[in-house]
Amino acid sequence: MTQPPKKKKRPMPNPRNSNIKCNWRPFLIAGCLAVLAWGPTATGNIGRSQISAVGEATDTSTPTPTPPASQTPAPTAPKKYIFSKTLSGHSSWVNTIAISPDGKMLVSGSRDRTIRLWNLETGSEITTLFQDAREVRSVAISPDGKTLASGSGDETIKVWNLETRELVRTVKGHSYSVRAVAISPDGRTLASASPDRTVKLWNLETATEERTFRGHDSYVWSVAFSPDGKTLASGSYDRTVRIWNLGGGRKNRVLQGHSQAVLAVTFSPDGQTLASGSTDGSIKLWNMDTGTQQSTLARHFQWVSSLAFSPDGQILASASADNTIKLWNTSNGAAIDTLTGENGHTAPVTCVAFTADGKTLISGSADNTIKIWRLEGS
Repeated sequence: MTQPPKKKKRPMPNPRNSNIKCNWRPFLIAGCLAVLAWGPTATGNIGRSQISAVGEATDTSTPTPTPPASQTPAPTAPKKYIFSKTLSGHSSWVNTIAISPDGKMLVSGSRDRTIRLWNLETGSEITTLFQDAREVRSVAISPDGKTLASGSGDETIKVWNLETRELVRTVKGHSYSVRAVAISPDGRTLASASPDRTVKLWNLETATEERTFRGHDSYVWSVAFSPDGKTLASGSYDRTVRIWNLGGGRKNRVLQGHSQAVLAVTFSPDGQTLASGSTDGSIKLWNMDTGTQQSTLARHFQWVSSLAFSPDGQILASASADNTIKLWNTSNGAAIDTLTGENGHTAPVTCVAFTADGKTLISGSADNTIKIWRLEGS
């Protein structure tokens, strides 16, 4: 078989061949000048952002300088409350607490049918006010700190003189236990809520009934005045919050959103926001100008029994049957802290309140104790 003729290899061009007109000296000189222009340290700092492989994108942007540490603003640390002490004395659940306006005295009501007064500075018990009927469901102190109102399981409201520690009068008007009481910011009006499905307003001085609000379809479990005293909020087992207009100009509203009973309601210090807590474990924030829901905070594992805003309105504290107290950032709804652990409550937390200066947080529980939490560094 005849082999195909072999192709002759084409000789590689030789730069030294006089037939090829190529002068390499200008390229060599240009390269040396470029290296000299970079300087003695530049070649050691050349990275892929400056010299890249063929076909890769080249980043020639100037990196943003990092400011010195002294110029970098430090994030604001969230407020932290540290366990201080435990108050013991009640022989059954602590259902309710109230703090005097000056922050020096604490009042607690219990299933053991007593009201106890405590010195918040020392943690010692001042005295015990006995109620001979049923458990104490709710307590409230007047803005001047002179009057105490308590709601009882015997369907009555009792009014006490805190200066003399004496019972002034007993009021009856509800057909079921009085689950919640609240005193208006001007100290003239008492509001009460009952499982008889009504909310009542009373003249605190004369103990006469002034108005009765009807509308809830089930037990009314909580009640709160707005800071200006013109609005009343109530929470019910009918899964709603009702807003009652006391000053004229606005219509009554029904706020719907919880999937189960509403056990707690409270207003922010500026009156712009209402917080509600439910047996569904959720906390909802409502815009009081529009009556719309602003946000829902992450759930507790059990029902939410009590809520309290810090005096500056930046923190919302929630008490729950999951044995914890949670602190929430009201501006973004983020959880700040959970008060639990070795020094925490060992049973459902039933009530929570801040002192007027915001430096102390108080909680009561079904473990029969009251705990004091102090703001770190105060």
